[in-house]
Amino acid sequence: MSVFRRTSSSSGEKKDGTYGLTDVEAQPSHHAGEGGGVLGPDGQIRGLETAPETALHRGLKARHITMIAIGGAIGTGLIIGTGKALAQAGPGSILISYTVVGFVVFLVMAALGEMAAWLPMSSGFTGYASRFCDPSLGFALGWTYWFKYIIVTPNQLTAASLVIQYWLPRDKVNPGVWIAIFLVVIVCINYFGIRFFGEFEFWLSSFKVITIVGIIILSLCIALGGAPDHDRRGFRYWKDPGAFKPYIMEGPAGQFLGFWSTMVTATFAYLGTELVGVTVGEAQNPRKTVPKAIKLTFYRILIFYCLSVLLIGMCVPYNSPDLVFATTEATNNASASPFVVAIKLAKINALDHIVNACILVFVFSASNSDLYIASRTLYGLASDGSAPAIFRKTDARGVPIYALGASATFGLLAFMNVSDDSKTVFGYFVNLVTILGLMTWISILVTHIWFVRARRAQNLADAEMPYVAPLGIWGSYGALFMCCLIALTKNYDVFTGDFYRAKNVSNFVTGYLGIPIYLLLIGGHKLYTKSKGIRPHECDFYTGKDIIDREEEEFLAAKAALKAEKGGDAGSSFYDKWVAWLF
Repeated sequence: MSVFRRTSSSSGEKKDGTYGLTDVEAQPSHHAGEGGGVLGPDGQIRGLETAPETALHRGLKARHITMIAIGGAIGTGLIIGTGKALAQAGPGSILISYTVVGFVVFLVMAALGEMAAWLPMSSGFTGYASRFCDPSLGFALGWTYWFKYIIVTPNQLTAASLVIQYWLPRDKVNPGVWIAIFLVVIVCINYFGIRFFGEFEFWLSSFKVITIVGIIILSLCIALGGAPDHDRRGFRYWKDPGAFKPYIMEGPAGQFLGFWSTMVTATFAYLGTELVGVTVGEAQNPRKTVPKAIKLTFYRILIFYCLSVLLIGMCVPYNSPDLVFATTEATNNASASPFVVAIKLAKINALDHIVNACILVFVFSASNSDLYIASRTLYGLASDGSAPAIFRKTDARGVPIYALGASATFGLLAFMNVSDDSKTVFGYFVNLVTILGLMTWISILVTHIWFVRARRAQNLADAEMPYVAPLGIWGSYGALFMCCLIALTKNYDVFTGDFYRAKNVSNFVTGYLGIPIYLLLIGGHKLYTKSKGIRPHECDFYTGKDIIDREEEEFLAAKAALKAEKGGDAGSSFYDKWVAWLF
C-alpha cells in the first residue's frame, strides 16, 4: 500500500468551477504484482490520475449524472427497435423480455455502483476489472468497449442522416452533408470541456424524458379511446391476433422462439446504461451522485421501458400492415416506429413529423454521448497502463484531447454509408458491437463478484460501504448467467434454416466474433505480461482512497459554504422530492 503526502495546499477547485484531484506524491511501499500492480512504472496509481496534465475535472453535477444515466438508456432501441420485436413476437413477448432484461440491467448497474461509490477511479470500470479481478480482464474490457463505441458513434451519425431523409430524400441532399455537420458539432461539444458537455447532455436527456412521458400519455389515451377515432382498444390485441406470435415454427415452440428473439432486441435497447461507470472520474461527489443515479435507474426502467412496451402492445396489433416496415427496412426514421404506427391507426395528423424530429434529437444525443464514452474509455485504458501514455494527457479544461481526437477520427467511418454497397458491411459491424456490449456487462458482473469475495476475505463490512448492491453477490451471479445465456443464443435463428446461406454465415460470424476476440485479448495479455488474477486476500481496497476522501471533504465544505452564503436553498427541496426522480 502507498503513503500519500500532499504537495499542494489548493482546495482543488478550478477556475472554471469544476473540481480536480489535488496534486500528491505517491511513496510506494509495495506493488501488487507484475503486469497488474496498483502502482505503474512511473510510481503513479494506475487508473487514478493526480497530476494536473493528466487529471480530469469533476464538473458533472448530480443532475448531470442522473440525466446522463437515463439518457444513455433512452434511444432509438426503444422508440424504433420495439417495432421489429412487436411484429416478430407479439406484445406479451416484448413485455416479458423488456422486464427481464431491465432487471438484469439494474443488477449490472448496482454491481457497478458498489465499486464506483467505494473508489471513483478515473479509468472507470476498466480500472475496477484490473484492480479487483484481473489486469487481463481490464485490458480486454477496455479495448472491446472502446471498439464498440468507435463503431456505434458513426452508426448514430448515419442514423441522424437517415432521419433527415424523412423530409429531404438523398437524391436532393447527399447524406454525407448531414454526417459532416453532426460530426463537427459533437466534436466541438466534447472539446469545450466537461461542464459544457454535461449541461448540453442534461438538456438533451431532459428532452428525451419529456418526449417519452408524452408518448406514454398519448399511448394511454389511444388505448382508452381518447384518440379522434374514439376506439377503446384496451387489451383487445392481446386476444386477437394474440399476445404471443409464433416465430420460425408454429405452436408453443414457435411462440417461445419468438419470445427469445426479443430478448436480444431488449438487450440492444438497454445497451449504454452502464456509461455511468465512465463518468465517475468527472462526477462531483460521486459517492452520493452515482448510487443515486443507479437507484433511480430501477424506477426509470419500470416506467420508460416496461410501461411503454405494455402500452404499445395495447395500441398496435402485431399483424398490422403498417408495422411491416419495421421488419423489412433498416432505416432509423419515424416510419419504423411502432409509436408512429399507433398514431396513424388512431388517425392523428401531423404527429409523425413531430416524432421524427424527436428521434433526430435522440440520435444526435446518442452520437454526442457515444463520442464522450469512446474518448474517456481510451483515456481510462491509458490511465490503467493498457494504452499509449499520450492518451492520458488532458488540456486546461480537463479534456483528454488526444483520446478525443483519436476516437473522433473513427467517426469518419460514417461516410461509408454514403455508398449503398457499404451499408451491408457496416451493418455487420453493428451486429458485432452488440455482442461486445454483452461482454461489457459480463465483465462488470465478474469484477463485482471478485470484489465482494475480496471484501469478505478482508472483513470489509457492508456498513463501511457508501453503497451496496441490493441483491449482493447472488444478484450478480444471476445476472451473469442471463448475460452469458443471451450472448450464446443471440443469433440462434441462423441454425434453424439453411446455415450455409450467405446471410446466415455472415450473421453467425459477426454475431459471435466478439466472443473469441474478447477471449484472445485476455489470453494474449496474460501471455505478454505474465499477469495473474488478484487473490481475495491480496486485493487492494485502499491505495488512493485517501485522495478521494480528501476531495470529497473539500467539495462538501465548499458546497456548505456556498449554501451558507446564499442563506440556504429551500427551493431545491421541491425539486429533490417531486421532480428529481424523473429528471
